[in-house]
Amino acid sequence: MNTRQKQVAVVVVIAIILWFVIAPPHWWLNLTKQVDLTDAATTGEQLVQEYGCANCHIVGSEGALKAPNLNTIMSRLDDVSVRLWLRNPRAVKGNTAMPNFHLSDSEIDAIVAYLELLNNRE
Repeated sequence: MNTRQKQVAVVVVIAIILWFVIAPPHWWLNLTKQVDLTDAATTGEQLVQEYGCANCHIVGSEGALKAPNLNTIMSRLDDVSVRLWLRNPRAVKGNTAMPNFHLSDSEIDAIVAYLELLNNRE
């Protein structure tokens, strides 16, 4: 391998690493961010806390009013819409302030289970 080929190989490797860090493919997220769904609602509650959802949303009895109240979101949106929103908020609404947390499918399943539990408590 000559010097030029080595340089191209390094650039390709750096580009792939940046891709996986900045905008990881969904299959990669599903491999690396799997969560236990034995008690999906509890796992979802932990994820909602971990991702700081209450910084913008009302969750349970806490949170902020910058974004929709998550206690009743499942009665306002259908399951598919919530899942699409969690997977990539800007794909649903381009100018949303909500960041893309790059959630795996199992994380989305857990969060939806928790949101359904919150909705049933209301």
